[in-house]
Amino acid sequence: MGKTYVEVLSRASSFLEAAGKEGYAIEYLFLARKQWNKTDWLLHMREEISTAEEQLIKEDMASLMKNIPPQYLLGYEYFFEHRFKVTQDTLIPRPETEELVALCLSHNDTSAKKVVDIGTGTGAIAISLKLARPAWTITAVDISESALKVATENAETLQAPIIFRESDVLSAITGKQDIIISNPPYISRAEWDLMDESVRTYEPKQALFAENDGLAIYQKIAEESQGVLQPDGMIFLEIGFQQGLAVQKIFQRTYPNKTVTIHQDLSGNDRMIMVR
Repeated sequence: MGKTYVEVLSRASSFLEAAGKEGYAIEYLFLARKQWNKTDWLLHMREEISTAEEQLIKEDMASLMKNIPPQYLLGYEYFFEHRFKVTQDTLIPRPETEELVALCLSHNDTSAKKVVDIGTGTGAIAISLKLARPAWTITAVDISESALKVATENAETLQAPIIFRESDVLSAITGKQDIIISNPPYISRAEWDLMDESVRTYEPKQALFAENDGLAIYQKIAEESQGVLQPDGMIFLEIGFQQGLAVQKIFQRTYPNKTVTIHQDLSGNDRMIMVR
């Protein structure tokens, strides 16, 4: 008998780890390409691997050694149980942002509302909200025309009617909104060296970095939202784990009559701001 799946993938994983890469990524990629879940893997892992499959693993290893994120190699990522197309024009949706969507849904019922998603990227936030709350009218904006094309395709694939507009923050929004939600660029230039090489090299810088120690877009959202948000409207924002108090102060100054709260993610880090 020739080499088995588990033998080849174990060696590949060990090689990646020895090179300082994430070893699990090669198994993640292989299972995704085979459309195998963990049960399928347990059933087939000791079967003989084909020459073509072994070659595919070698090609994927070469890409991982160049720090290309697995999601870009696959062309998709799952978010809120939906599959979203991703390209290098969009950020890869992350689990922390799922928690932002869940926070918004937990504080709003199914009645009709007008919602704007700032910096939509793949459309993950806007589309997930629309699929969970069909009565909501959702406008998704992004400064990147290329990102909006990806988001539009995702909305069509998932059959989520969304209004897409090219906009620098809220510049293209005129009507009053019940909810403003955003995972904006919030990484400070000073944090460049702390970031994973795959993020620094391949994910869109425009969607990652912000001036003023990462606070510039929050300041702009606070300023521009005053003319857009309904008097009893709400704002939901993802933040960097060290930005809670700073972003809270920005919005408390802007909305002295509202409550601005910091919420933690599942890892216990400050990750969300809610203004209500």
